[in-house]
Amino acid sequence: MMKNKFALFLLIGLTTFSFLSCFDDRDDEIIPSSTKEIQNFIWRGLNIYYLYKPNVPALQRQTYANETELDNFLKSFESPETLFYDLIYEPEDRFSFIVSDYEVLEDALQGTSYTNGMEYGLIRNEDSGAIFGYVRYVLPNTTAAEKGIKRGMIFNRVDGIEITANNYRELFSPYTYTIGLANYENGNLTPLDEEYTLTKYEYTENPVYIRKTIDHANKKIGYLMYNGFTSNYDNELNDAFAYFKAENIDDLVIDLRYNGGGSVETSNDLASMVTGQFNGELFTTQVYNDNFENEERYFNNRISTGGTINSLNLNKVYVITTGSTASASELLIASLRPYIDVIQVGTTTTGKYQGSVTLYDSPNFSRTNANIGHKYAMQPLILKTVNANGFTDYFNGLTPNIEIGEDYENLGILGEPTEPLLQAALNQAEGRFAYPLSDHIIEFGESNENTPTHQKMYIDDFDY
Repeated sequence: MMKNKFALFLLIGLTTFSFLSCFDDRDDEIIPSSTKEIQNFIWRGLNIYYLYKPNVPALQRQTYANETELDNFLKSFESPETLFYDLIYEPEDRFSFIVSDYEVLEDALQGTSYTNGMEYGLIRNEDSGAIFGYVRYVLPNTTAAEKGIKRGMIFNRVDGIEITANNYRELFSPYTYTIGLANYENGNLTPLDEEYTLTKYEYTENPVYIRKTIDHANKKIGYLMYNGFTSNYDNELNDAFAYFKAENIDDLVIDLRYNGGGSVETSNDLASMVTGQFNGELFTTQVYNDNFENEERYFNNRISTGGTINSLNLNKVYVITTGSTASASELLIASLRPYIDVIQVGTTTTGKYQGSVTLYDSPNFSRTNANIGHKYAMQPLILKTVNANGFTDYFNGLTPNIEIGEDYENLGILGEPTEPLLQAALNQAEGRFAYPLSDHIIEFGESNENTPTHQKMYIDDFDY
């Protein structure tokens, strides 16, 4: 098991690399950690856990003639952040990150962040040059909901400044800002006078955004819009499947178009909710670096809280995806495909098959006994997932069976049969086909991309 192997590795590591240990007895006095101390933590953690350690010479102990040479290397970086990202292996790793306050990260992993409730995407029309934002959906009980912001609204200004691909991160960073609406028609953008001022507050999002049934072509179709694999909402997810089960649905559409991922365990459970007939069969294999043995996850019949999974025993599922669909969402698709028909509708996914874990500056890198002198934590990639057929390394994403993009001139209402992507899924279920939209539209940003958990897949049941 990983824990036993790690214990041996840690014993060896602490004996061999004692110069890297910096856990002083603070007694009652909190002494801020030095940059060197934090950098030692970064190197130690990546040296043990990082998936791509074999590809990074600076993480090999034999690279350094002695302890002084390694120490000088670490001191050559002006900040923990510059060291961390220098040790990341590109282009394979697009997702590892470091934070200076792990409490913010912990909140984000449980779905809590500061938001005004307007979830948006940012678009560039290469033909016309138009750049604008569009409202994807609105979170309930937020400023955006109170102000009447609706899906499909188009905006091109923030605080009177036109949005560009270079300035949008800065424009949307304040806690309060004002958007200016626009009209988008035939590829052309026309600014409007209408404006809305929105303010961010702390908010915990229930990722089960819509669950309903649709009567279509003499079938009862279950529809689930699921926006994040957040483990503390596993009960709500399971309840949605209890509803589908009670409704005796014929087909299921899972809408993951804006789902950037999250918990591996929740993805495992969702797959078991869709099926149920494969209990005990391989869901995915987690492949680590050479310091650890690979681990297998299996289809199961209980969620993380211990409750019985409400399984539908389906042999087919329709999944809506876009370029914002990532990590645990892709894991669900890839891991179901060896067992049932997965009909993917939409556009190609992100291409993230790797998982991460939070590493703290503690003797075994868990939260327990973390160094009180700082709040830095790392979220490095430590594994890649491989499905039951050996499929992995989908760096370029998962390609849909039915390719159709969002129509920014007619986004439709989420969950309604006339919404273009859902309509395409329903048509496919009926035996009719959808056709791709123009590919001259580029989506270059979205509302949650600056959150710590954006397009991240993480292990929340990790055995340190």
